[in-house]
Amino acid sequence: MSALRVLSVASEVFPLIKTGGLADVAGALPGALAPLGIAVTTLLPGYPPVMDRLPGAKVVHRWQDLFGGPAALVSAEATGLALLVLDAPHLYRRSGGPYQDAHGADWTDNAQRFAALAFVAAELGIGLLGDTAPDILHAHDWQAALAPVYLHFARADQPRRPATIVTIHNIAFQGQFPAGLLETLRLPPEAFTIEGVEYYGQIGFLKGGLALADRITTVSQTYAIEIQGSEMGMGLEGLLHHRSEVLSGILNGVDTEIWNPATDRHLVAQYDAQRLDDRQGNRAALQKRFGLAADAPGPLVAVVSRLSWQKGMDLLLAALPRLIADGGQLALLGAGDAALQAEFAAAATRHPGQVAAVFGYDEALSHLVQGGADMILVPSRFEPCGLTQLYGLRYGAVPLVARVGGLADTIIDANDAALAAGVATGFQFAPVAVHALEAALTRAARVYRDKATWRALQQRGMASDVSWRRPARQYAELYRSLAERR
Repeated sequence: MSALRVLSVASEVFPLIKTGGLADVAGALPGALAPLGIAVTTLLPGYPPVMDRLPGAKVVHRWQDLFGGPAALVSAEATGLALLVLDAPHLYRRSGGPYQDAHGADWTDNAQRFAALAFVAAELGIGLLGDTAPDILHAHDWQAALAPVYLHFARADQPRRPATIVTIHNIAFQGQFPAGLLETLRLPPEAFTIEGVEYYGQIGFLKGGLALADRITTVSQTYAIEIQGSEMGMGLEGLLHHRSEVLSGILNGVDTEIWNPATDRHLVAQYDAQRLDDRQGNRAALQKRFGLAADAPGPLVAVVSRLSWQKGMDLLLAALPRLIADGGQLALLGAGDAALQAEFAAAATRHPGQVAAVFGYDEALSHLVQGGADMILVPSRFEPCGLTQLYGLRYGAVPLVARVGGLADTIIDANDAALAAGVATGFQFAPVAVHALEAALTRAARVYRDKATWRALQQRGMASDVSWRRPARQYAELYRSLAERR
């Protein structure tokens, strides 16, 4: 039996280009699917860091004018991935990030940049490269979500079309642009309806994809329920509730070869669940790197996060006095909102040796944080899945998380019953408010002082299966069910 062909369309893919968890998912899932008879080709934009890492690349198609300039489609293999890269210099060859310029402002032509990606995906879906057309087109987030729209409207006359899936990694980012761009984006007038891309008088990339995809997935079961309600649906809850029969949640996994404390080259000391004492070398190195005191009586609590309201960073600032009073320390790695960043910098100045922050994105340091911290804190107001807590489980950094989305689905709270039953893997708090976070920090500090119980928490977390094995099987089942209906 020939492998089922899937075209995965994403705006970032680790290790070629990364700003968040989407890249980790898009980079790891193809390898997990390969043993299950699913052949994934990934389509992504040709940003400079991507184009610089394509040895043996081959041009397989050219356009004289693709949304404002010439472009080429390049086939290559890199980091174990089968790639199709859209090399459109007028859209992607620029300094700055994938979505924003060096000053943090959205690129003014993001509508064209990601419409082009989705347009090419749709062209591939109907056979741009001949008989290698995919059976399934899997679009990730708003940047790829117009692909099912182009297939529905611009290519409605095509006899062969792939089944389509849109995965929501974070519904807060939807891709909304002025209605006047409809013709520029090569969408017909009939696309601008409530059944298509029209969204409160604008063009909604994600909205259109959710309306017209054959299936919708998101990255945890709880988040799939949450986004059907007004509190977390971000204006799309009505559409998602209407389409609830084709909406499901599949948890993310992590790459357990890259994230493996027994072999991680970013650690000072490698270890496993039977050699947890070796973690102390990483803890000492982490304290030294952040300038934290070596003799704090409480847990070393770490945060690796975008600094934003969504991530609950303001709640953490308010709860810092409680953490410090319980003898704890905070090591924060992240960047984002300038006001929050300034407040954390001020907190570090007020509490030298107890609070420290490194601002920016540092992949290597994030591994040391997981390998040396006693706890990893994720106080998000909403979190579709979250990977940080999964890395924490894998590395014995006990997670303390808000009871939302994928955080609720992946961590078993260390309440008295769960501790007695020997199933707890971390700490949850609810509601997502300062008083609840403070109570959870105090509860965790109390358990931390019981070294035997704490070690058991670490070992249960490290025994958790956070790999892609189960999620990959669920995606494979979904792909096959769709292919059988075509």
